[in-house]
Amino acid sequence: MIYNILIVAISQNILPIDGEAYLFPEFFSKEESEQLWEALQKNIHWKQEPVVIMSKKVMQPRLTAWYGDEGKSYRYTGITMHPHPWTKELLLIKERIEELSGQVFNTALLNCYRNGNDSIGWHRDNEKSLGINPVIGSVSFGAARYFHFRHYQQKHIKEKILLTPGSFLLMKGETQHKWFHSIQKEPHITGGRINITFRTII
Repeated sequence: MIYNILIVAISQNILPIDGEAYLFPEFFSKEESEQLWEALQKNIHWKQEPVVIMSKKVMQPRLTAWYGDEGKSYRYTGITMHPHPWTKELLLIKERIEELSGQVFNTALLNCYRNGNDSIGWHRDNEKSLGINPVIGSVSFGAARYFHFRHYQQKHIKEKILLTPGSFLLMKGETQHKWFHSIQKEPHITGGRINITFRTII
C-alpha cells in the first residue's frame, strides 16, 4: 500500500489538454512482470480474428482475447467478443490496479504483439458500451513498445511514451473522446508484448 501511494504522488498527467493519462512505469516488479508474462502466454485463449475496415475484412496484426464478468460482451469493428472467465493472473492484476485507480473494472481486452511487426492503428476506446468519459487501465508485459497519442481535432498535438514491462497506464476524463492512440510497427523489435486494457462495460 505504501508503494502505491508513493507512485501516485510522483505521477503527472501526460496529456497537455483535454484528458488525463498517468503512467506508473514500475507498477509491477521485474520478478512479477516476468512471471505474469509467462503465465499469460500459456493460460490465455489467444486468437487472430478479421476486422472490417472500409468495408473490407482484414486479419488483425496481433492476437486478441476478451475476459470478464459473465454477460459483458464487447463489439468493435465488426467483431463481437464474448468473455472468458477471469483467470487468477488477471484477477491479481485487476485487484492491484483497482486499488490505485479507485475504479472497478468488469472486463479486459488482451492484445498479444508477437514482435515489432504487430501493431494497432489509430483509434479511440469510445464505444457507447463504455459510457461517457470511460476509465481505461492499461498494463504491459514483455518487450517495451511506444504508445502514441494524437489529438482528435488538433492533429498536430502528439505525445509518445514508452510502455515498459510492468508499467500501468491509467487513462480517464475526456481522453477517449478527445485523443486517438496507437501502437505502431517497430520492425527492429523481435520480442513479444502482452497488453491488457481493463474496462467497465455499462
